[in-house]
Amino acid sequence: MRGVLAAALVLGALVGAASAFAADPPPPAIQPGVTIQGVDVGGKTAAEARTLVHDFAVRPFTLTFPSRANWEASAWQVGARSHVGLAVSTAIAAPAGTAVPLTVSIDIAQLRKYVGKLDRTLYRAPRDSHVRLHHLRPRLSKAKPGYDVRERPTRTLIKHAIRANTRGPIAVQYRRIEPQVTPKNFKPVIVIHRGSHRLYLYKGAHMRYRNDFGVAVGQPIYPTPLGKWHIVTMQRNPWWYPPDTAWAAGASPIPPGPGNPLGTRWMGLSASGVGIHGTPDAASIGYSASHGCIRMRIPDAEWLFERVEVGTTVFIVKA
Repeated sequence: MRGVLAAALVLGALVGAASAFAADPPPPAIQPGVTIQGVDVGGKTAAEARTLVHDFAVRPFTLTFPSRANWEASAWQVGARSHVGLAVSTAIAAPAGTAVPLTVSIDIAQLRKYVGKLDRTLYRAPRDSHVRLHHLRPRLSKAKPGYDVRERPTRTLIKHAIRANTRGPIAVQYRRIEPQVTPKNFKPVIVIHRGSHRLYLYKGAHMRYRNDFGVAVGQPIYPTPLGKWHIVTMQRNPWWYPPDTAWAAGASPIPPGPGNPLGTRWMGLSASGVGIHGTPDAASIGYSASHGCIRMRIPDAEWLFERVEVGTTVFIVKA
């Protein structure tokens, strides 16, 4: 009896297992040769196909830009949304050999946000040429162009890549911004050697020496200020107006003419009250005789006036 009972139990278990298998048939497989956007899913279950197509859809996009190495952006960052579930459902019902497209949509707000961030990250301001002294001679730095991202064309290229299910490389579109000041258009440069009472003029992209002149500079009690300055005003036949200082107390303005202490030309500097000008007192040239200004012989000042402009850099050094 015990043997019969055991056999019956085994038989019952087998029957139950067979019933269970009959109740849960294996998931259907996609027909052979079916692809989703070129990904072969033939013979795969829906779950297996979803994994394959998802891995394909989340591949990063490659972007390029001249001033940096290539980088990648995720599909989410650029607003790409692939409808994997829809494609797999279509593939399950498709006959053998069907090429099923992978439909994508674009989150325009997310794409705009990403490209706007690119503009902020990649933007580079142009760099103008600047002048410095090297062994008492002016030297110009190189000018460099800047860049900013052309957002709309860049978004268009990314959209094309999303819709085509390609991943680039995508060239970020940009606009080149030229510097305004380059060695070719740099203004003349004056270097005044206060100690040796000489003024030197340099011009051109290579800052070549053009001429030099004897000058008078400030007395020890009224020293001509050292530093880097600029010409801010230029006047022909200027009036002389007494400054608000003790040495000029009680003086009256002097109109243009032979007795004007500024001569016939005035080139005012960004140093307050200081300028380069002619002088009727030619005997003071070569000495520290002024109240801070740089005096020149009248013909020399007239020559210099024609070759400089507002904005010209003026270095005043101890030498």
